[in-house]
Amino acid sequence: MFLAEKSTGHMIEVLDTRALFDPNESTVKGSLHFGEEAQDAEEFEKAGLNFPSGESLPLCWTDPDYRRR
Repeated sequence: MFLAEKSTGHMIEVLDTRALFDPNESTVKGSLHFGEEAQDAEEFEKAGLNFPSGESLPLCWTDPDYRRR
């Protein structure tokens, strides 16, 4: 799955979708796709990511208390 960095718009290939869907995880492992080839995997803050369309990530992926609000 690909997401975009909010600050730069660069594409991130998410390597750990389990962490992406888990609201208790604040980071996700991914690989930056910038330039001619993918970079080494690193941790990205979910708060700094969104969908390539510009849409934010769903609250159920980022907020463990989303049902209480």
